[in-house]
Amino acid sequence: MLLPLSQGKTELIEVVRITDPARHLSSEDLAGDTAAIWEGDQAQQALSLIADLPGSELYRCFLPGWGIRAHNSTDQLFEIAFCFRCHGARVWGPDLSVEQRGQTFDAESPAALELLRRFRSCLPD
Repeated sequence: MLLPLSQGKTELIEVVRITDPARHLSSEDLAGDTAAIWEGDQAQQALSLIADLPGSELYRCFLPGWGIRAHNSTDQLFEIAFCFRCHGARVWGPDLSVEQRGQTFDAESPAALELLRRFRSCLPD
């Protein structure tokens, strides 16, 4: 997956559990509840998994259940919503190319399965 250039400045990732997936069809940002904060190595591992997501064929639903907000020490850098059903991702942030705003990923790939496992581990039992 193509990540914004600002990904190299990421110091922490806010994991977001999306509560209103239909909102993201035309929204200007990511909305949901913060499920976890990943810092340091945990944040860098997550970015590596996201960068390693291979492309896929896009299906039509785009009802994302999970997202991230990447931050440096002072600012939010970018946001991504992931739909593991339709293999779609939507990216928000400054200076993104058209190709970066709407992307696909193989939700069955090892990187996607590990990312989803990490997202789900943020939920209370």
